[in-house]
Amino acid sequence: MAASSISASRLCDLLGTAATGSPAYLAIADAVRLLIVDGRIPFGTRLPSERDLTQALGLSRTTVTRAYAELRDRGSLTSRRGSGSVAAMPGDTSHRLAGPLTPGESGEGKLDLTVAALPAPPGTASAFASAMEELPGYLTGSGYHPLGLEDLRKGIALRFNERGVPTEPDQIIVTSGALSSMALVAATFLRPGDRVVMDSPTYPNTVAALRRAGARVVGVGVEPTGWDIEALESTVRQVRPAVSVLIPDFHNPIGSLMPDDERARVARSWSRSRTIGVIDETLVDFPADRDTTPPLPMAAHDTRIITVGSASKSFWGGLRIGWIRAEADQVARLSESRLALDLGAPVLEQLVLLQLMGDRERIVEHQRERIQESRTTLFDALQRALPDWVPYRPAGGLSLWCELPLALATALVAAAEKQDLLLGAGPRFAIDGGLERFLRLTCTQRPDTMLDAVGRMAIAWEDAQVNRTARSHRSHLVA
Repeated sequence: MAASSISASRLCDLLGTAATGSPAYLAIADAVRLLIVDGRIPFGTRLPSERDLTQALGLSRTTVTRAYAELRDRGSLTSRRGSGSVAAMPGDTSHRLAGPLTPGESGEGKLDLTVAALPAPPGTASAFASAMEELPGYLTGSGYHPLGLEDLRKGIALRFNERGVPTEPDQIIVTSGALSSMALVAATFLRPGDRVVMDSPTYPNTVAALRRAGARVVGVGVEPTGWDIEALESTVRQVRPAVSVLIPDFHNPIGSLMPDDERARVARSWSRSRTIGVIDETLVDFPADRDTTPPLPMAAHDTRIITVGSASKSFWGGLRIGWIRAEADQVARLSESRLALDLGAPVLEQLVLLQLMGDRERIVEHQRERIQESRTTLFDALQRALPDWVPYRPAGGLSLWCELPLALATALVAAAEKQDLLLGAGPRFAIDGGLERFLRLTCTQRPDTMLDAVGRMAIAWEDAQVNRTARSHRSHLVA
């Protein structure tokens, strides 16, 4: 299988000052291994040649050769003739904590920071009541609307037009949520064994849906500072994926926002390789700064890029309505595939969403204020209670991406469960392992709940470190 790759210049940027340690070969090996463990160099990524890295670092060829040899000895690098040197995960831990997130109601006294969805905004009950008044007008029909109610499709199309993407109602398919949309896209455009390129980390439920369709998923790293566009372009060029999936609008879980010029480059890359681009816009309504000038949607750069959206984040998770925006021929294929999955989204919920969209600006502003207050509370509390942690300020979204000083994310999650606190460990969001020094913390709870959660996190962190020390001591005695 073709692998993604990382350029020598990009690897130098990630290494930073690590390459200046002594001895240099060991400093480089340690730093690269940590980047692999953290998932910043995804498992399976092809590293630059020894010659290219030597030139980029300005060191001797011997130093880089010894560093690569050290990485191979530790099991962090595999090398094959014709394939170059590829990042590996020692001990076959690449799928630890893999699988979709499972939303659900927390028990009494439990705090859940794994679900990125807000409570219903004021006016939701009234929207249901108004929808019930309209429902009798639909009861004389079959109730099947495979594309969705026409009025709702008009409303969704209007929103795309307002954002700079010319869209007709017949380019919209209403679904039962964004994940249902992704499953429909996979069923329509993928065959078993097809490759899909995604940013990593990413939303694990999307990865699960693609793999269920038989896709082979290739990850390209994304950082709090943004995407490695050169790596994305290179990977698409080498892998020639059938589909590429991207979250450019407040990336989940990191919260980054892709600027216009990079969107244009990615769109051109997809077009050249005849890759079907799929954009997840479920978090597009949640900039951290309300004065942020939103970039153009990806579909404005190429109208054949498919866009997936949802009512779950902007309005309410219990409103299981999503949509797909695509070109007419793509809609025809999606509609045909859809008949093998379901015959349409519930009529009542579509009518409810139509009611809520009539008051969209007020509702979205209310939800943004909720998130802003909770995010600020969480960020400040983490800095006070856990100063060694690094919470990254997101450009938007519903969560914080947090870096730990030690690779103990899995242990921390286990310790937190003893405190009745549910957390999202970094490996859960990695396509092929790593990210053991990272957490995704959602900001959808009330500020007082955020403060309570940080208190429990501090206790759990102490517990995780104590257990690590105890394990290390036992291993030393056995040795």
